[in-house]
Amino acid sequence: MSLLLNILWILLGGAWMAFGWLIAAAIMAVTIVGIPWARAAINIALYTLMPFGYTAVPRDRLTGQEDLGTGPLGAVGNILWLVFAGWWLALMHVAWAICLAITIIGIPFAWAHLKLAGLALWPIGKTIVPKDQAMPLPRV
Repeated sequence: MSLLLNILWILLGGAWMAFGWLIAAAIMAVTIVGIPWARAAINIALYTLMPFGYTAVPRDRLTGQEDLGTGPLGAVGNILWLVFAGWWLALMHVAWAICLAITIIGIPFAWAHLKLAGLALWPIGKTIVPKDQAMPLPRV
């Protein structure tokens, strides 16, 4: 079922949004100091191509350890990301969600866009995993 939803997703806007994430990654990579954000944007671009069957989880919840992206430096990175790129990527996801939610068949895709919009606002410190690996994570 996930494969069918992912194919329909790509046809109904997923490819365009993945392209938007790749543009953001390229802009960040060109600035040299933006390379850590570019890496996160590329990971999310891949997730944007195939969102069904996968989910984004905080890396420290998955591994049980804090790292550079999940600590205070990651929060600063997320704030910078939000100001320079996150808000317009989130806005694009919300616009797609509104367009798709108008139809009943587009509601699952609209929901996926809204989840991606939230991720677009605060991506540093998150990792993409299959949904079955994300389920047993304890709350910290």
